[in-house]
Amino acid sequence: MLPTLIVMAAGMGSRYGGLKQIDPVGPHGEKIIDYSVYDALQAGFSRVVFVIKEELAETFRAEVGHAIEQVCATEYVYQRLTDVPANFTLPPARKKPWGTAHAVYSCRKVVKAPFAVINADDFYGRGAYQILSAYLQQVAGEKQRRHNYCMVGYQLRNTVTEHGYVSRGVCTIQNGLLVKVDERLHIEQRAAGIQYQANGQWHPLPADALVSMNMWGFTPSLFAEMELDFPRFLAQHGAEPKAEYFLPAVVGKLVRADKATVCVLQTDERWLGVTYREDKPRVRRALQELINRGSYPSKLWEAT
Repeated sequence: MLPTLIVMAAGMGSRYGGLKQIDPVGPHGEKIIDYSVYDALQAGFSRVVFVIKEELAETFRAEVGHAIEQVCATEYVYQRLTDVPANFTLPPARKKPWGTAHAVYSCRKVVKAPFAVINADDFYGRGAYQILSAYLQQVAGEKQRRHNYCMVGYQLRNTVTEHGYVSRGVCTIQNGLLVKVDERLHIEQRAAGIQYQANGQWHPLPADALVSMNMWGFTPSLFAEMELDFPRFLAQHGAEPKAEYFLPAVVGKLVRADKATVCVLQTDERWLGVTYREDKPRVRRALQELINRGSYPSKLWEAT
């Protein structure tokens, strides 16, 4: 059973200043999302599901989806604020959907195969898709007491930007399995090395620390767990206007409850992203270098 790729594309880039999912970075107008899907298809994924805002559906399909529809099975899922259990009353102050786990939860009716989850605006590198696809195909038919999930772990040094701070999930690993993820919300490359800020103080982080870039692999069993867990989240936090149902938090609860294991697949790939507009020239240069080396055709979809 070939895996499905879920692309979370419903978020707006506040620090970037626009809808960076459709901002071209390739020589013929390709977006980061185009390279992600291309890499996934090369690695053995067979289907793509885009999680988008309903009001941006027409623009997204014209700018991104149309080309991809020509080369693989493609589906669109809307992440709606109103996609909640029937007995939950939406608070009047709530204006946006419920975060990354809710984006994945939105796909529960259309995804039946093992699947990967990625951010639309992050370039992960083909090697990451290859190890992820191999793992998902391996566990597709396995029946075990615990759910077998995975996460691609990046070296921190390969995930920072020169133009500001980033947020990363720093991983604790034991025997190749994820123990926990500590969210560090303000990480910068400073003169003294990579550091994160907390409570007004700077703290060092090892350059080779493994971090989560929100690149996960799951079996459809995750949806059944979310059907149980999302109502509990809403009962606790649903009245908070900015509360978010985060994917790492859901995974962490399953690990702590001994319901799932998460194999950390380590990669030396270098992350590319446009957290800030100043990042865009660097991303363009890096992609052109990969094109020059033959990793990608100059015109991406024409060669597929």
